[in-house]
Amino acid sequence: MTAPRISIQREGFDIAAESARLKEGGDVGAVVTFTGVCRSEDGTLEALELEHYPGMAEAEIGRIARDAFARWPLSGVTVIHRYGLMRPGDDIVLVATASTHRHAAFQAAEFLMDFMKSRAPFWKKQHPSGDESGQWVDARDTDQAALSRWDAEE
Repeated sequence: MTAPRISIQREGFDIAAESARLKEGGDVGAVVTFTGVCRSEDGTLEALELEHYPGMAEAEIGRIARDAFARWPLSGVTVIHRYGLMRPGDDIVLVATASTHRHAAFQAAEFLMDFMKSRAPFWKKQHPSGDESGQWVDARDTDQAALSRWDAEE
């Protein structure tokens, strides 16, 4: 197991480079990537603003990544989450997992996203077209409900 690569950053990321990094060394048979993208909300969203709690966000994502390593035979995990102002089409988050077999990589990537959506200290503010002040987005019940299936699988 290599230490998870976790980065909270303003700038974008290179999915191909991150995938290649996970394939270095070890017997990697699968790399699964998930990229979260800023939606346009059918053309009504001008921007999405993301804030985080520095230090705590990295620590919580690290804890979630270590949990994934404990559950599945992973050879690597990368999580990159952006903050700042995003426009529709901008990449927001990358979760990439590597394993000898695809099943573990898929499961771990989904686990990481489910837990990050509910547990990592990020806050979203939507800026609809024509509304400069924006509106904070509340947590969704569906995100919290997604966590319950992982408790059942322990």
